Amino acid sequence: MILRGKDEYSSQEDESSGGEEKENSEGAYPCEGELMMIRRTLNNHPSVNQETQRENIFHTRYKVLENVCSLIVNSGSCCNCCSTRMVEKLNLPLIPHPRSYKLQWINEDGELIVDKRVKVKLSVGNYKDEVLCDVVPMEACHNLLGKPCQFDKKTMHNGLTNEITFTHKEKKFVLYPLTPSQVIKDQVQMKQKREDEKKRKIKEKKNIEHPKKTWKKKGNGIYMKNWVGPKRKQS
Repeated sequence: MILRGKDEYSSQEDESSGGEEKENSEGAYPCEGELMMIRRTLNNHPSVNQETQRENIFHTRYKVLENVCSLIVNSGSCCNCCSTRMVEKLNLPLIPHPRSYKLQWINEDGELIVDKRVKVKLSVGNYKDEVLCDVVPMEACHNLLGKPCQFDKKTMHNGLTNEITFTHKEKKFVLYPLTPSQVIKDQVQMKQKREDEKKRKIKEKKNIEHPKKTWKKKGNGIYMKNWVGPKRKQS
């Protein structure tokens, strides 16, 4: 028996078994790189002493077709979901949903019909897998893995460290979470990308509706593109 401070103890057998489990499993840390896109930022930024997983759901980064994306694992979701924006950006092939259904909690647009699926080939470290996800216009992340994934993989979630352990192809993996400050940094970055994307689309729409008038010299007259008839240049 080992005592650790006031009223804390653990057995050597527990420690040795826990160590053996970690030795036999492979860690999968969040991928490095710039994220594609996403959602709104939080109002406050945690300080160093708030870097705890106590109030943090599981966030990590993973790769799809060499693009770094955002992933949330949450047993509160009854389905595995993939962002519509991600599907469009990466041109992922859609699959008709065998049992379409209505969903209301993903975004603020009210009730929506989920009738499409997509196979997402993801990788985190040496963990590579293909997950079937419902396509929804969510803003929280690129991928949300819910109860179905946890059930299929028989995942074990450590509530203290927020790590997720599971077995894939007879090999044990441990997924490590992002810290709260890393999550916020990603959200700020993705929010900026979304805003830039919106501005670009608005600009492109204006250019289509109101094309810029440009002068073009032709013979003795100066014509204006998108303008009927010649127009002399005014002195």
